[in-house]
Amino acid sequence: MTLELTGLMLYAMYVVVGLMGISFLVGLYQSLKAGTFSYTLILNYLQDLLFYVFPLFLLANMKSMDPTGWILLIAYYIGALGVAIKYLASLKK
Repeated sequence: MTLELTGLMLYAMYVVVGLMGISFLVGLYQSLKAGTFSYTLILNYLQDLLFYVFPLFLLANMKSMDPTGWILLIAYYIGALGVAIKYLASLKK
């Protein structure tokens, strides 16, 4: 099995990782501005990588085992959309 991020899957992953990076930088700026820098900011970012990005990579990796070719693709896009909405909502707060 090989990792296949093709077409829109690659752009969806760019959006997810980009929003995670923007959220991390905003949180880092706010914590440094307030003078309350803590290691939990970095640990939460690493936890989000494990809980949100890693399953998307697993779905992309299992795409070759899907006999229809579109079930895991839809699951990937729904997952990427959910993560993007989560980070957009957290940036809005």
